[in-house]
Amino acid sequence: MANKKLTILITGAKGFIGKNLVAFLLQGRRYNIIQFDKENDFSELEVHLKDADLIIHLAGINRPQEESEFQMGNVDFTKKLLELLYRQKRKTPIIFSSSVQASLKNPYGQSKKDAEELLKEYSKKTNTKVTVYRLQNVFGKWCKPNYNSVVATFCHNISRNLPISISDVHARLTLIYIDDVMDAFVNEIESPNTSGFFYKEVLPIYTITLGELAQTLESFKGFRENLLSPDFADEFVRKLYATYLSYLDPGNLSYTLEKKSDNRGYLGEFLKAAGFGQIFVSNTSPGIIRGNHYHNTKTEKFLVVEGEGVITLRNIFCSDVIEYKVNGSDLRVIDIPPGYTHSIENTGSANLVTLFWSNQILDPNNTDTYAMNVVLDKDKKEGF
Repeated sequence: MANKKLTILITGAKGFIGKNLVAFLLQGRRYNIIQFDKENDFSELEVHLKDADLIIHLAGINRPQEESEFQMGNVDFTKKLLELLYRQKRKTPIIFSSSVQASLKNPYGQSKKDAEELLKEYSKKTNTKVTVYRLQNVFGKWCKPNYNSVVATFCHNISRNLPISISDVHARLTLIYIDDVMDAFVNEIESPNTSGFFYKEVLPIYTITLGELAQTLESFKGFRENLLSPDFADEFVRKLYATYLSYLDPGNLSYTLEKKSDNRGYLGEFLKAAGFGQIFVSNTSPGIIRGNHYHNTKTEKFLVVEGEGVITLRNIFCSDVIEYKVNGSDLRVIDIPPGYTHSIENTGSANLVTLFWSNQILDPNNTDTYAMNVVLDKDKKEGF
C-alpha cells in the first residue's frame, strides 16, 4: 500500500508566506493541504484540526490599525488554536513563523514572544514537536507593496515609474528569500518527528543598504533599455531580479528591441552581460552575404533558427575555405575562432534568421573587426 499523504493545515494561508507555501507544497502533490485564513471561522478550524497531521502556523498581525490587534491576532489566535488541540487531545506537531522582533520590547515583538511561550507550553504538556522560525525580513513574489516590505514597495514603485522614499540611504536591511523559507519549512516537514521545542533559522541571510537596494532595482529597470543583464552569478541579485519581475504591471511584460535595418535585412541586439558577452539576432534576405571580416580576440557562435544558408570560414594566412551548410531544422552551432575571416550567406528562398553570440560586448571605439573576404579573388592580391 502506498504511504499515506501527510495532511498539513496552514493558518494564514492567503498571506504572503502562506500563498507561496501552498503553491510550494502542492508541487508534486505529495501532501494534502488544508487552508485556513481570516475569512474562515473557528468552527471550521476545529474540524480541520481533527484531520491535520501537521500545522504550519503563519496567521498573525504585523501592521494593525490598533495596537490591541497584536494581542488578538498573534496571542489570542494562537491560544484558541491550542485550546482546540487540548480539547481534542491532539498532539499535532507545529511549525510557527515568528519574527526576529520577538527578542525586542515593542508591542509586535512582545506578541510574537508571548505566542512562542504558549507553543512552548503546548510542546511540554503534550510531548510534541514545535519548531519556531524567527524570520528576518522576507522578500519575494506576492508580497503586498506599500505595506510592511520595503523590497515589495520599491519593486512595485520603481517598475511603475512611481517615486520611492528613502529616509536613510545607509540604513542596512537584513533579508531572507521566500523560496529559502519554503526550503527550510519542507526540510522541517520531512525531518524526524522527535518531541521538543526548537528554534531554527532560515539561511542564507542577505544584507544591503536602502540606497544599494534602490540602485540595484533601478538597474533592473534599465535592463530593457541598455540590455545589460545583471550579474546572475550573484544569487542575491538573481533572487532580487526574480522578485522585481514579479511586480511588473501584467500589461507591461513586453518591450521592443531596436532593429538596425538596411537592404540586407536587420540586426537586433538582445542581451548583454559583462562576463558573458552579448546575443543578437539577424534577419537576412535571400542571396545576401553578411560578414567577410575577422577578429583578433573576439569569438562568436552562429546558430541559424530559420531558413537555409552557408557559413564559410578561412584562416587569414591560408587559402582553404571551410564551408558549413546550415538550416533552421537542424540546430547546429558554428564556432568562429579568432583569426578566421567568416561570412554567412542566405542560400534559400526565404529570410534567414540567425542568433549570434559574441564573447565581448561591442565597443564602437574598439570593434576588433577587420574586413577581409573569405573567398579570395584570384585576380586581386588579397589575404596575407
